[in-house]
Amino acid sequence: MPPSTAPVSFDDLRAFIERSFISCGMPGPDAQKASALMARADLIGQDGHGVFRLPQYIRRIRAGGMNVAAQIRTVSDRAATALIDGDNGLGHLVMRHATELAMEKAATTGVAWVGARNSNHAGPGSLYAAMPAQKDMIGIYIAVGSANHMPPWGGSEMLLSTNPIAVAIPSANRSPIILDMATTVAAYGKVKTAAQRGQQMPEGWMIDKEGRPLTDPQRASEGFLLPIGGAKGYGLSLIFGILAGTLNGAAFGRDVIDFNADSSTTTNTGHMIIALDIKAFTDPETFKSGIDRIWEQMKSSPRLPGFDEIRLPGERLARVTQERSENGIPLPQTLRKALNDLADELAIAPL
Repeated sequence: MPPSTAPVSFDDLRAFIERSFISCGMPGPDAQKASALMARADLIGQDGHGVFRLPQYIRRIRAGGMNVAAQIRTVSDRAATALIDGDNGLGHLVMRHATELAMEKAATTGVAWVGARNSNHAGPGSLYAAMPAQKDMIGIYIAVGSANHMPPWGGSEMLLSTNPIAVAIPSANRSPIILDMATTVAAYGKVKTAAQRGQQMPEGWMIDKEGRPLTDPQRASEGFLLPIGGAKGYGLSLIFGILAGTLNGAAFGRDVIDFNADSSTTTNTGHMIIALDIKAFTDPETFKSGIDRIWEQMKSSPRLPGFDEIRLPGERLARVTQERSENGIPLPQTLRKALNDLADELAIAPL
């Protein structure tokens, strides 16, 4: 296999991430939890949000911009809601805590909403939406992106981020339906991975400040991302930013810190998670069997010319997860070198 796609096992990748965090002072139990979530992002094919981000996280930790010994606390607590403060900890740890709390509350109340502030980048939203789905719940995750890359519709100042949403719905015998999408045509992580791999972007991801298509990811700072569906995508980004940011006392609009360019300033990233217990509405097995039927209906629809398959959200994720579980996780040569350089810098064993 070419060195550019040399695979690494999930366990080896997770252990490397754990070593990296521990070398920076993160307590062992936290490093173990965070590394499992980060490595899973790569396992499920979310390459722009997995180990690719590790050097950036380590820079932020070493610059004092992230708290490796964060004490997550509950600021406000009611039967079906809570607001937590992440103490500027790694977003993965904050959102794992928030999701577990939402699931615990939903088991009693039927539905629970937990907001988070003073967090950081947490990787792909599907990690957290999928956790309730494993417990016969529906998970809904929304976040304020960690840098502004989009102006309001008709404007030129970048006041909005990719502000993603992820929804996970369990099924009986099929993979969960998992929608995980940005409110921009492409997540900025895809721009960064394209730049690292020396690839061009498709037209439609970004335009420059004169409105012309921008396809060179190395020039991304000269333009901005485009919203999905024009003004509708702008509207979704705005509303999601209010729900995950403003409502929680987290950063939104001009208060958002670009964590790609600034490693020392606290980002105060906001997230929210909803856990909905299916049995509050219907029998979970009946519901999940219904989702299986929806799978069959969608898949059996007559196809338009040029389409060889109809896919449901989450289907590719399940395929990639199985493939990488069996064959390992491919790491581009440039990323492997960056991780080896990081290992030297931290004086830890490399991959």
